[in-house]
Amino acid sequence: MGQLLDPRVAALLKQAAPPERLFPALLNALQHSGDTIILIFEDVQWADNATLDLVKYLGRRISLLPTVLVLTLRSEEIGADHPLTHVMGDLPSPSVSRIALQPLSREAVAALTKQSGRCADDLYCITEGNPFFVTELLASETEPGPGRIPHSIRDAVWARLSRLTAGERKVLEVISIVPGGVEPWLVRALLGVEADTLLDQCLVRGLLRRDGQGTVMFRHELARQATLERLPPSLQRSLHSKVEAAISQVLTTKSPALLARRVHHAAGADDGARVLELAPQAAAHAARLGAHRDALLHLATALKYVAQATSQQAAQLYEDWAYEAGLALHVYEPVIEAHHRAIAIWRELGRTEKIGPNLCRLSRLHWRRGEGEAAEDCAAQAVCEMEKLPPGPGLAMAYSTRSQLRMLHYRFDEAIEWGLRAIALADQLGEIETRVHALNNVGTALLFAGRPGGRERLEETLALALEHGFHDHAVRAYTNFAECAVVSKDFVLAERLLAEGIAFATRHDLDTAAQYLLGRQAELLMGQGRFRDAETIAQGVMNLERLPMVMHLPALTVLGRVHVRLGEPGGMALLRNALQEGLATGELQRIVPVRLALAEAAWLHEDHNACTEQLTALAAIGLDRYRSWDFGELAVWWQRCGMAMPLPAPSAQIPLPHSAELHGVPLAAAKEWDRLGLPYDAALALMQVRGADAGPALARAVTIFESLEARPAAALARKQAQRLGVAGQLPKARRGPYGAARRHPLGLTQHEQQVLALIAAGKSNKEAAQLLSRSPRTIEHQVSAVLSKFSAASRMEVLLRLRGEPWLLPSADVL
Repeated sequence: MGQLLDPRVAALLKQAAPPERLFPALLNALQHSGDTIILIFEDVQWADNATLDLVKYLGRRISLLPTVLVLTLRSEEIGADHPLTHVMGDLPSPSVSRIALQPLSREAVAALTKQSGRCADDLYCITEGNPFFVTELLASETEPGPGRIPHSIRDAVWARLSRLTAGERKVLEVISIVPGGVEPWLVRALLGVEADTLLDQCLVRGLLRRDGQGTVMFRHELARQATLERLPPSLQRSLHSKVEAAISQVLTTKSPALLARRVHHAAGADDGARVLELAPQAAAHAARLGAHRDALLHLATALKYVAQATSQQAAQLYEDWAYEAGLALHVYEPVIEAHHRAIAIWRELGRTEKIGPNLCRLSRLHWRRGEGEAAEDCAAQAVCEMEKLPPGPGLAMAYSTRSQLRMLHYRFDEAIEWGLRAIALADQLGEIETRVHALNNVGTALLFAGRPGGRERLEETLALALEHGFHDHAVRAYTNFAECAVVSKDFVLAERLLAEGIAFATRHDLDTAAQYLLGRQAELLMGQGRFRDAETIAQGVMNLERLPMVMHLPALTVLGRVHVRLGEPGGMALLRNALQEGLATGELQRIVPVRLALAEAAWLHEDHNACTEQLTALAAIGLDRYRSWDFGELAVWWQRCGMAMPLPAPSAQIPLPHSAELHGVPLAAAKEWDRLGLPYDAALALMQVRGADAGPALARAVTIFESLEARPAAALARKQAQRLGVAGQLPKARRGPYGAARRHPLGLTQHEQQVLALIAAGKSNKEAAQLLSRSPRTIEHQVSAVLSKFSAASRMEVLLRLRGEPWLLPSADVL
């Protein structure tokens, strides 16, 4: 600094001249400087007395100097007795400006992370906008986490800790062992009578903060992690043990909620016996609340100590972990292995009654992976094992599992028979859960077979599952009931069930089931002619890695079919992939829709041989097992493609729109499709009109196809009009890209999409009203509308949906 100002000042600095010589020389150099000089003093809270004296000396004369003094300091480290406080008080107030630096906003953090590929929300949460932490984490190649804090942040935190008193460091070390925050009673239990005084000192220094309930926490999570890293492993284990013991003494209505914390600290103390005692309790509590992912984590913690468990404890742990993992995970190999381990241990213990339930769950896992034979084998083994014992819950569930598989394979009579047998035994035993499971099978079989009583049973199974907190059974009821509604074209019911089911599955950590429901939602949107929305959702499901085969098949089938209808590349490849996977399951519901889609694709390209191949393969399947809507669609395509051999008469009644076309009244069929809300199907029916009405019918069909962006069908309709000599009655061919109306998969208006974007950005109603220039009451109504369309009870549930379904966030062009 001295060299830049004046050589004489530099010489005095080098000589370590006393203040009475240095200060006047520096003042003289500043007065005679030709330019404005900016002197910066960083971190003056740590400055020595000589530096503070210089600040005071220059500050009192600042109005006479072409100079600016910039002082940076941590205000939270300056108490009333700090020397800097007196210096600041002596400075001339007209010449002093104080600038309080605010943390970076969520938007600012998002802007900084844009090019990094990091999650802006996670980075903001862990740093709370601290600029130093944000920039250091972005500069680091690893994601933040225990043991992965950038050295620069760790060193800065450790340097600050070294300047604290021993008591203050002790407080921070103890609190660092507890993620989140520490209640005052827990601090007192751990630190004794000096707790409040030491806490106050740390709060004044800005190291800690206190929320509205009095809970104390680190100002920044990264600071907590860095503090924790300073502690030797032995001290960490000791502190974890003390915290767990202190929490165990609390007997309140919140005791069950404290179980998760006790498991964490017992594991941190490496107390295997305590973990094996507490983790299953915590998992059961979490599962009852619908936090199945948390339940899975608790059980996984316990499995780390399975070598210390008794044989019975180990078997139950493997069984419970496998059940929760089957709900939340996409990777089934370890889940299947855990069930087999449980079965082996139960068999060694002679607990045959525990084998059946594990076999039933294995059957379901194999079914989800498309392994039909393995699923059947497990179900048959379950029945065999359970029939060796007196009738009990295991036998009832084994019967119901067999009913479920028969229903999935469209063997409706057998499904109903096994299901009724399961219900009778369940009622005899008072087993509500098995009754719920079996009612679902019977109700679905009755509905698909077109028999009475199906809807009532599905309504009962859904109500019972919700009433008794059977989350997995509830989402299965939503799934089957919604599928029945989609297949039968009851779109009002289907929309309600799918919206409720997806929200329920998301709320209760049932991720795999949510993706299956999303595939069905895409199918519904495709039927409604909302091809782009269907494509968006189906592609989102397919983008997930390692989703079990059956759980992504609805989305895969929709994606292939929509691509074919839009004339986009890759549609046929997707459908052939879906057929290959569907054939592996042996289930008609996985095979028939795909072959019909391939027949439609061949018809659109006037490939008669390919049409014949697909339709012949469909006719070779036992037609008595077809659902009425599937048979109606097959019969219609059979007629459109001019198949030589007639189809056998169906055993069930063909739906009205199919029947009308088959009987030569395609205009009536189109009218019925319009009434049901299926525009593409209506246009296909209009293409079958002949005679005097052919021109107007084809004109309307082309208009519909072009509004849906269904280019191949529109082109075929125009070609057909030329052949019939009515091309002059068609609307002019459109040039350039088709203009699709901007829509949202959940039907949000443009204003509601704007509100949704602000909810995702964490804005309050008041902030949203200011940003969108709308009244607070209008924003309240629009937020309520968004929550309703998401079937969400709170903003948090909307955010959960957006995390799993990012395509629901509006695009930039609607904002």
